[in-house]
Amino acid sequence: MTAPGDAMSDNGLPHITHVHLNPAWLAKYSEDVLEPALPIVDPHHHLWDREGGYLLDQLLADTGSGHNVVATVFAQCGYAYRSAGPDELKSLGETEFAAGVARESERRKTKTRAVAGIVGAVDLALGDKAGDVLRAHIEAGGGRFKGIRHITARHEAFNASLLGRPPARQMADATFRKGFAQLGKLGLSFDAWLYHPQIPELTDLARAFPSIPIVLNHVGAPLGVGPYQGKRDLAFREWHQAMKGLATCPNVRVKLGGLGMAIIGFDYHKEQRPPSSERLAADWRPLMETSIELFGANRCMFESNFPVDKGMFSYPVMWNAFKRIASRASTAEKAALFHDTAASFYRL
Repeated sequence: MTAPGDAMSDNGLPHITHVHLNPAWLAKYSEDVLEPALPIVDPHHHLWDREGGYLLDQLLADTGSGHNVVATVFAQCGYAYRSAGPDELKSLGETEFAAGVARESERRKTKTRAVAGIVGAVDLALGDKAGDVLRAHIEAGGGRFKGIRHITARHEAFNASLLGRPPARQMADATFRKGFAQLGKLGLSFDAWLYHPQIPELTDLARAFPSIPIVLNHVGAPLGVGPYQGKRDLAFREWHQAMKGLATCPNVRVKLGGLGMAIIGFDYHKEQRPPSSERLAADWRPLMETSIELFGANRCMFESNFPVDKGMFSYPVMWNAFKRIASRASTAEKAALFHDTAASFYRL
């Protein structure tokens, strides 16, 4: 990880990178799998050939590591874009790639339905023209294209995204909202990736489009870097207040995960060995239990955010942590949190 101030971006702001994967360090700790029969949909992972690669074989090694992961959803990550043609269509390459991985999983008859759903990338700043691009993704997805993620994550104190720096307050832009409206016309969903100070902007968008399904990625990314370095209590208070408002929007769901990202600030990777599931559950419980209390289990879904989070902990330990957090939930609530909410939201 590059800490704030250690590296500078082109615009002069500190740049925070993802934690690099260290297989030898991850191998220092393992656990027995808890509740191995519990069906799981992993509704958020990426695929790419960066840093040694995380493609179908690596995904299946993780989903096959002891937990009962029955299906997964691919989330856009700026990979496999077309190198030629109109700019607005270049992201079709990613959807085509993901659909190819899904077909390969089907051909192999894998236990996990890898890439049962695809969340692609379409620039909603195209306005009304986004509709034609969305239709092209639907066709390319072969029945698996469920919606898009248009990254709006931005903070004035640092850069963190691998995919560029979005405009400020983009979700309020009139042209963006014309593009957003196209999702509703085509029965598609929206994955929201932003930082916790931006949650009120998403609340405003969700209220303006109450019929469009929205899922907040990574528990709303409560920051632990930049002006929030060492101020986790402040970040939690701001996050909690914003989440109360967002929870009043019935069209919004929440993904519970992504807390292994560098911007969250837990820094497990700096320790001698990877964290246990007990440690992760203790650290994450305030955010995840609060989210479940506000939104209800039927509006929350656990997610892996792999391989991004794999720099801080392993796949089986992460799901064990989620199961510890949900240990007091009813059978129906567990089914929702681990499988049903994701399967319903993404129409699997």
